[in-house]
Amino acid sequence: MQRALPLRSLTLVAAAVLAGCVNLAPDYQAPALPVPQTLPSANVEAATPLDAGWRDFFVEPKLRAVIELALANNRDLRVAALNIERARAQYGIARAGLFPTIDAGAGGSRSRTPGSLSTGGEPRYATQYSADLGLTSYEIDLFGRVRNLSEAALQSFFQTEATQRGTQISLVASVATAWLQLAADEQRLQLARHTLESQRRSFDLIQRGHGLGAQSGLALAQAQSTVDAARADAAAFDSQVEQDRNALALLVGATPPAELLPTPAATDPGTATATASAATAEPAPAARLLVPPAGLPSSVLQQRPDVLAAEHALRASNADIGAARAAFFPRIALTASAGTASSTLSGLFASGSSAWSFAPSISVPIFDGGANRANLRVAEAQQKIQLASYEKTVQTAFREVADALAERRTLAERLDAQRSLLDATSRSFSLSQSLFRSGASSYLDVLDAQRAYYAAQQTLIGLQLTEQTNRLTIYKVLGGGWKES
Repeated sequence: MQRALPLRSLTLVAAAVLAGCVNLAPDYQAPALPVPQTLPSANVEAATPLDAGWRDFFVEPKLRAVIELALANNRDLRVAALNIERARAQYGIARAGLFPTIDAGAGGSRSRTPGSLSTGGEPRYATQYSADLGLTSYEIDLFGRVRNLSEAALQSFFQTEATQRGTQISLVASVATAWLQLAADEQRLQLARHTLESQRRSFDLIQRGHGLGAQSGLALAQAQSTVDAARADAAAFDSQVEQDRNALALLVGATPPAELLPTPAATDPGTATATASAATAEPAPAARLLVPPAGLPSSVLQQRPDVLAAEHALRASNADIGAARAAFFPRIALTASAGTASSTLSGLFASGSSAWSFAPSISVPIFDGGANRANLRVAEAQQKIQLASYEKTVQTAFREVADALAERRTLAERLDAQRSLLDATSRSFSLSQSLFRSGASSYLDVLDAQRAYYAAQQTLIGLQLTEQTNRLTIYKVLGGGWKES
């Protein structure tokens, strides 16, 4: 037999019932944030808070248009929007339990009783018509069971809304990242092609010198190796660009028009300096920088969609406890009808034809094999699970923001160092070529300098991409921006 609630609790509940309906759900209190009180600083100039939407964040017109296409066509976002519609309908179903269900009905019947069953020995005929309004099993919610079920459904709806907003922010960031990745790989492909053309010209010169006896077979073979390596790189980046376009099309949900794709600036590949300009041309920022100011409270993380969704799930579990507690107490339901009845259709609404019925019922739990107690334990355990999930979500959010700001803190120094390295390798490459032509150095020195120069250009492109995507990461981990309370 299930264990009853403590006598003191029953006394308090009984007193509350006398004053009106009660709610047995625990009082909800927002959990304390299990993270430091302030977000870490990026040690760079802070940006203005953004809470106006992604269109104000992105400044590149082509990218903005591609994001518009993704928001209209992406299937994951479409599913998220439909989940909101489903949650809204489920809340409507739960909320309907707060109100009585009233049905209107009309009917008629005619019956015959055989003479063998009638008192006079003659068949009897009976006719009845009726019209009424009926109230069916309306629960008087004394202990808040229905209200808590409705509240849980409402919080689930809010959770789905927050999840949809998080899906949209993630989609926007993913589309922008894919677009920028495509732009970087286009730039790498252009660099590889320029390098290939330059190496082919060098190979032609060495080949002619070898035919005249001015260059050794070793120098010719080394020159051939640089051409083949450049060919392999160009082919690899060509394949990568196509894959980037396919990835972007999948995120957008349709093939973006060619005029909306990034196009690297064309350069003359005739010289090493021109080749470098293809890689080192500073790309215009595609998005604003949203670095939070030093001392910004960690409470801004509560604006993140995933944190909001976790809190709504916690509130829903709180309401489920109230519904589980209410199952220990009596349930009172009302069934009633009122209308008119007559043996003739013409007399259906005549004076004296009114008919009504009233049938209240009460259900008192006595023995259920411990099901109610088990349901309450399930609800309480689920509430603790949701609390732990909420705290983990906040901690994850804090870590993501801290990581993004830590990367931002060093990006300027890394970019400056890489540009300096690129200048040094460019000079080294030029000097090695001059020394080789004058016969003061071997072609191996040219190869080493060329590899270092090419690697420095590729690394700079990667760092420029990292700087751009870091802006997107900060936007995403701050839930699309932030506003100070």
